Amino acid sequence: MPTFDQITTRVRQQLQGYTLSQASVSELAAPMSAADTSFQCDASTVTNLSRGLVEIDDELVLVKTFDATSGVVSVMGLANGRGAEGTTAASHAAHALVTSDPAFPRQRIKEAVNDTIQGLYPHLVVFSTTEITYNAAQVEYELPADVDDVWYVVARTVGPSKVSQPMPDWRYNPKARTADFVSGKSIQLFDAITPGQPVRIVYAKPPGPLAAGSDDFATVTGYPSRMTDLVVYGALKRLLPALESARLQQQAVEATERAPLVPPSSAAKAVNLYASLYAERLEEERALMFAEIPNYAMFQGS
Repeated sequence: MPTFDQITTRVRQQLQGYTLSQASVSELAAPMSAADTSFQCDASTVTNLSRGLVEIDDELVLVKTFDATSGVVSVMGLANGRGAEGTTAASHAAHALVTSDPAFPRQRIKEAVNDTIQGLYPHLVVFSTTEITYNAAQVEYELPADVDDVWYVVARTVGPSKVSQPMPDWRYNPKARTADFVSGKSIQLFDAITPGQPVRIVYAKPPGPLAAGSDDFATVTGYPSRMTDLVVYGALKRLLPALESARLQQQAVEATERAPLVPPSSAAKAVNLYASLYAERLEEERALMFAEIPNYAMFQGS
C-alpha cells in the first residue's frame, strides 16, 4: 500500500526525471532539533550547499554561511530562517539529506497531492456504511457527521431469506435540528418496515487528507490504492506550471542557459499531457465506482 512519502517521491521523480536530477546534496552529521539555529553537515560534502534555501526532510531552511572545515552551517535570521516558505520547523535525524535549492520542495509536492485528492470529490466519492434499527414510532434517524449524501438504503426482510430489500421512499436531511440530532444530519424513512429490523444506509463522504509521511493512501483517504497513479497525474499537472514561471526569471543563470535548449511552452505541453492522462483515469474510476457500488435505490421521497 503506498504511503504519503512514497507518493511524494513518485511525483518528484516524474517531475525531475529518474536520472536527470543535478541537485547539490549533503547530509546531517548530527541530529538537529526544531529550535536549532545552526546544524552540522558532513564536512566532505558541505561545500555542495550554498547560501539560500536548503531542504531537510520536509522543512526548508535559510542558510547564511557554512564552515568547510567543521561542516557547521549557520541559519539566516536565526529562528526566523527555520521553517521557511511556509514549511514547519522540525527535528531531523543524523544522515538526513540536505538538498540545496530544491526545484520542487517536498512540502509543495505534498500540498499538490492533497489538493488533488480533495479535488477528486465529488467526481469520486468515498463510501461508508451505517446501520439503524427501525422503530415503528419513529420517522427520522440520526446519521454520522461525515455523511455528505446518501447513496442507497436497504432493510432486512422478516424470515429466513436474509434478503436486504431496497427502500425507495426516504429523504436525506443535511440540515437536521442539532437539538434532536447532534451530528446535524438525519434520514427520514417512509417505507413500511417490520419494527426491529436493521436498516443499512450506504452513504458518500469526502476523502480524508494525508498528513504524516507514513499515512497509508487507502486507509486515510478511503480511496482504493489503484488510484495512486490518478493522484500522481493530478499533482503533476498542478506543479509543472512552476517551470514555465521560472523561465520568466531571466536573471537566473540556469534559465538563461537553458532557454535555447528548452523551447517556450514546453512545460505547458507537459501539463496538457498529464491533464489528459488525469482525465482518462478519472473517467475510468468513475465507471468503476458505479459498477462496484451501484445506486439501485432511487430517491422517491416526497
